[in-house]
Amino acid sequence: MFSEPMLVETVRANGTGVWVAGLVGRRSERFRRVTLTVDDIASLTIAAILFKSSGGQVDKVAHLPELRFALGEPDVDTTTIDNAATALEESGFFLRKVGTDGYRIHHQATLKKVVSDRRAYLDEDTEIKPALRKMVETEFKAGVTLPAVFFPQESTAVQDTPRLTHIVLDPDDEWNDSSQVVDRVSSWTTRRGESPRLYPGSLVWCARKPGRELRRKVGVWLAWQRVSRELAEGILGAEYDRAERYGVQAQVKEAHEAAKEEVWAGYRFVALADTRERHGLKIIDLGAGHASAGETMCGRVISVLKTEALLNESVGAGYLGRNWPPALKHVGEWPLTSLRQSFLNGALTRLIDPDAILRRQIMAFVASGEFGFASGRGEDGRFDRLWYAEPLAPEEVAFDSNVFLLTKTNAEQLKTKPEIPSDPQPGPAPSPGPEPEPGPEPELGPHPETTLLLSGTAPPRGVEPDRHQAVAKAAFGEGTYHECRDLGDRRRTVCG
Repeated sequence: MFSEPMLVETVRANGTGVWVAGLVGRRSERFRRVTLTVDDIASLTIAAILFKSSGGQVDKVAHLPELRFALGEPDVDTTTIDNAATALEESGFFLRKVGTDGYRIHHQATLKKVVSDRRAYLDEDTEIKPALRKMVETEFKAGVTLPAVFFPQESTAVQDTPRLTHIVLDPDDEWNDSSQVVDRVSSWTTRRGESPRLYPGSLVWCARKPGRELRRKVGVWLAWQRVSRELAEGILGAEYDRAERYGVQAQVKEAHEAAKEEVWAGYRFVALADTRERHGLKIIDLGAGHASAGETMCGRVISVLKTEALLNESVGAGYLGRNWPPALKHVGEWPLTSLRQSFLNGALTRLIDPDAILRRQIMAFVASGEFGFASGRGEDGRFDRLWYAEPLAPEEVAFDSNVFLLTKTNAEQLKTKPEIPSDPQPGPAPSPGPEPEPGPEPELGPHPETTLLLSGTAPPRGVEPDRHQAVAKAAFGEGTYHECRDLGDRRRTVCG
């Protein structure tokens, strides 16, 4: 009925032949309530084994063939009996395994009871939590290829850097859609302290699924370690079987491997910045992982991001062409600051090291003639330097606002555009030739009358008989002027 062994805590009658049982999972420690009938109770294999294997046919040992014979029915599978006996031996304190297929119930408790007692006395803050964090950190550091931040307690602990960064949340932070952990991660993704982040797309968060299974397995591992030390120091004596004492180291190793496997299975949620998703985060469920899968925790995250088309090791010319901003297509210029930011804010695919990858690819694109490169735009709109189908030095690729990636068409037009010629330098003056002899002056016909407007200070009245005629002759030379009128402000005269 369940995916784990269950402990019965409460049973109460609920009518004739019906009982309500309160069960607690051995691994998840979750409480469940089930209704059982007479037929259900009769089919409980574990309960039957407890009663029918208490005294076997030889040496008070119940062997598997005897259990199958005693419990076998048309509707009972023998494999179910074998699995039930194994599960009971693993969790029972007074049931020992004898040989390969025998089980014996004895009044002397096994070392598993000692382990259970030692685990109950482990301190949560000083023993379990430090060991749990160290195990998680060890697993994530193995074969790490990204900068990693472990268990940040505030947003300032996570640097704002363009390089992809892996952040591992504390084991106490359980991930679910309605938890405060989601709100905190969403806030820390967009802000660092009181300032907004420049590179929210470079953060990769990893969180643990809900449940206490990881904490329980780490506690079991610590308890087995303590029992091993007590046996070595002689605190635990000869009241336990020699075979059981010799198997303690194997139990310590097995418990450690079980805790490692739970780290892989527990840290299964990855969160990335995505303004189109709820809470501004895109959530990816990695599924249950295995430590024996031949990969690392960091490599597992990178592999899933590549599968989801959220991370690439490089970028091609076709990808840049397809994602060229529509507002910049008509000019054919993309500032490198905007290009770089598109890979850092989640608008385009993520790159492990955006600066190094973009610089390397831009140099290759310009050298092959797929794109052009220009820098230093002047006031006249022309660039100081232009590269197209030629080598480009790495130091020229600076992510500044005055450095541009050009489309192939725009680069070709700028490359073939003629230079504006500069003003020619004055040369030596030509030697004067012989002057032509003057010919007869042409006869002038009657001149049409013209109205002239003169401005200036005229002589006062009475000084000159015809002051308006004098002013006109001074301005325009000799001629016949008549109908000269003073406009009245002593500064303008009209002559016809």
